[in-house]
Amino acid sequence: MLVGVGQHNQRTDRGDEPLEPVDLIVTAARAAAADAGAEAVLAAVDSVRVVSLLSWRYRDPGALVGARIGASPRQTSVTQPGGNSPQSLVSLTARDIAEGRNDVVLIGGAEAWRTRMSFRATGDKPAWTVQDESVPEATVVGPAFEMIGAEELARGIAMPVQVYPMMEQALRVAAGRSIDDHLVHISELWSRFSAVAARNPHAWIQREYTAEEIRTAGPDNRWIGFPYPKLMNSNNMVEQGAALLLCAAETADRLGIARDRWVFPHSGTDAHDTSSLSQRGDLHSSPAIRAAGRQALALAGVTIDDVAHVDLYSCFPSAVQIAAKELGLPTDDPARPLTVTGGLSFAGGPWNNYVTHAVASMAGRLREDPGSYGICTANGGFVTKHAIGVYSTEPPAGGFKWADAQDEADAATTPRRAVAEHDGPVEIEAWTVMHDRDGTPQNGFASVLLPDGGRAWGTTQDGEILKAMTVEEFAGRAAHLAADGTLTF
Repeated sequence: MLVGVGQHNQRTDRGDEPLEPVDLIVTAARAAAADAGAEAVLAAVDSVRVVSLLSWRYRDPGALVGARIGASPRQTSVTQPGGNSPQSLVSLTARDIAEGRNDVVLIGGAEAWRTRMSFRATGDKPAWTVQDESVPEATVVGPAFEMIGAEELARGIAMPVQVYPMMEQALRVAAGRSIDDHLVHISELWSRFSAVAARNPHAWIQREYTAEEIRTAGPDNRWIGFPYPKLMNSNNMVEQGAALLLCAAETADRLGIARDRWVFPHSGTDAHDTSSLSQRGDLHSSPAIRAAGRQALALAGVTIDDVAHVDLYSCFPSAVQIAAKELGLPTDDPARPLTVTGGLSFAGGPWNNYVTHAVASMAGRLREDPGSYGICTANGGFVTKHAIGVYSTEPPAGGFKWADAQDEADAATTPRRAVAEHDGPVEIEAWTVMHDRDGTPQNGFASVLLPDGGRAWGTTQDGEILKAMTVEEFAGRAAHLAADGTLTF
């Protein structure tokens, strides 16, 4: 069970001295021990599990964290990349503790991306800890997983800011909304997220934005990938760390941790959608979230209507809408917001580690509402890898339960044929227009369907077409795809 949670923002943008990532984790871990009301819990940590870091390369960050908190962990590990990894770590840790393999486990992650980018701009490196080759590499948790196919890469499609806007267009088309109506819809959703961040003391941006502010492009909110201006994108320019302390009930009693701090993981599930975007049945649903969500709720013995508190992975509005639909959650219920943090745009998007913050925030919310249930979803890649957890302050009947939901997800998946090259007629499925820093349309990317139902990808740099793609309906429009990926209309 969770007994302590900690979060830390290092406000280098306001003059704070930058901390390296392991020290951000250490600061969050000390906050978690204070949250548990038992400083001795840190010395008792026997395993340090670190979420994959992008800001700095350590051979074994867990060993550094253990030494700096005064622990002597017999295990250290780091995850594979992916925003799903924090929730997957919680599920793995709950099983390890329940089955007696561990006593006290620290899960932590951090990013100091703002500082790292400031040094990269000058060609320098920060004076952060470098472990030499005498330090063994940490054990890597989780299987390696390719999250994009050769067909997309061949057309220069590899970044979330390119893919999630296309998913947004697919959602809009499936919902039958016009471009303008849908922009209002998603800006209102994101405004509600900002309202939660405004009340979250750990959010990076503690300000409520109106829907109009969010959807209106301007110097401080430039277009990135249409239909997303900057405020609809994950904000990785943060310096944030978060940590979770987990142990068995007997250990918590021995350490003197009060029972009003205890939060129990009830269930956890993992599953993934097709690694290749080209093979997805469509770009607006997720059989893996549907399967993992159904099984997580069933294992916890609850329905989605029993869940009072929610945090859906929120790198972009499309990710939230897909998860909400698959779980059966309305997107506009004022009594049940879809985030307890404010999401990656406002609370902060520290790459793979956002969900550690979400679980920490969920623990606080559940303590304020004892006996209620909360659900956290975690997403890696392009709505690709998924982990879901159900939590409560009440202990689970029969203990924590976990399931691999992959078989159910696979059974619900009808993959498309991925097409590397095609010279002939196609139909536009979804698209985005990428803009440069001054707001000028620069590149258009589109998923296209072949007459036989296969999927390929096309690009255009035609200025008139790019402008039209931001105001006209292109779904279902006939086009010609050349073998090199160029689209003409």
